[in-house]
Amino acid sequence: ALISSLSGIGWQNFSDKAEQVTTTELVSYWRDVFEANGIPEAQESSEYIVSHVLGAKTVKCCGRVGGCMAPEVFPFLLASVGNTDQRLRDASLYPVILEVGCGSGAVALSLLSKLPHSQVIALDKAEAAVNLTRENAESVHPEMNQEFGGSWEQLVPWGPVDIIISNPPYVFHEDMTHLEAEILRYEDLDALDGGDDGMRVIKEILMLASYLLKDEGSVFLEVDPRHPEMVKNWLQSHPDLLLSFSATHKDFCGK
Repeated sequence: ALISSLSGIGWQNFSDKAEQVTTTELVSYWRDVFEANGIPEAQESSEYIVSHVLGAKTVKCCGRVGGCMAPEVFPFLLASVGNTDQRLRDASLYPVILEVGCGSGAVALSLLSKLPHSQVIALDKAEAAVNLTRENAESVHPEMNQEFGGSWEQLVPWGPVDIIISNPPYVFHEDMTHLEAEILRYEDLDALDGGDDGMRVIKEILMLASYLLKDEGSVFLEVDPRHPEMVKNWLQSHPDLLLSFSATHKDFCGK
């Protein structure tokens, strides 16, 4: 569900090479995942989530003119240290980590360095970012196994993930004009602007994390200093997500 949420946070079609996925295939895929995890009303839940992500009132609206965005694809990199085939057989023994918005791959590759037995799925809206992550992976971990693709089916063997981590767009929209000049000139502003409350993408990740995480799974997000209380209150107002606020950790600057 988190993967299909990428289109819902304004990410566009990325590559003519990537395999196209239909709305029906998305619904079918997530229905099977929900059923396998004992989630009630699997068909209805998958239809609701897919239609929400694609900007339509119902799944039937998808495909109508103006009904929703066209079926979208995304580039991803699945990286691991060790034998990938063996990991597929013993996936339950190793933590599966999903990073949304991998950029240069710094976070994903740092996690692999600290957790060499883990599997990391790195996603980004831009294929160039995933390619950069791959290049950095080859430089830092030449022994690393890597798979690249844009097909949902390639992620199926990994099932629900243990950890979701992201440095999402979280700048309050009104603060965008106050950013330093070099940031405004060189940074991708879509990767910074979090909407009016800075939580546009944060809410998307949290809404869909409840379907993608394993029991006792965790979400780690970098946020604005004003966000911890906002996130805590938002989660309390959405008890159906079965997510609870755990802790806040400050960065090296004390923010």
